[in-house]
Amino acid sequence: MRSCAWTASGVKSEPADAFTHHLQHDETVKARGGLFVYGSLALICGAVVTLDQITKQWALGALADAPVHLVDGVLSLRLAFNSGGAFGVLQGMPGFFLVATLAVIVAILLWVRGLEDHRWIVPLGLVLGGGLGNAADRIFRDTGGRVVDFIDLHVWPVFNVADAAISSGVVVLLVLSFRSPPDGATGGAEEEEAAAPARGGKASG
Repeated sequence: MRSCAWTASGVKSEPADAFTHHLQHDETVKARGGLFVYGSLALICGAVVTLDQITKQWALGALADAPVHLVDGVLSLRLAFNSGGAFGVLQGMPGFFLVATLAVIVAILLWVRGLEDHRWIVPLGLVLGGGLGNAADRIFRDTGGRVVDFIDLHVWPVFNVADAAISSGVVVLLVLSFRSPPDGATGGAEEEEAAAPARGGKASG
């Protein structure tokens, strides 16, 4: 029969030790999960910002004199400067969009600390990278707070890689939010699964 150590007060110490060990294990798992989430976000975000800035720098040099028509009437590369939001929304408000972008970036970084569903990492990384790419234009480029755009589909405002990343990320986030189970549904299933062996043990006893 399993023995347990007793304290001077007559209380078993083994369950308390097991509980403490369980808490420490949970904290270790959470820390590792946080490192994975932030590391993955950094990689995706870094890739988006790098591609965005390289293509913008290319556009500033290659498209300064004239646009390039890849598919007539369908796809052109044309240099433009946007003082508004993604796809030219609300022109003439670069300061507002800079502050709004930075606020969204901070919100994402704070929110992902408790992220358990890793399917959200890629779209959040796309949104984060796109926001940082456009914010870098407003802060570091000598464009008067405007963002460099160069992709022209002729039926849509001229945009850039950062805009495309933000839009793609938002679409995926919306899909995931509609497909995710209601709050508590997953937790209830896990609790039911965890309780099953205990019930089985009682029944066999």
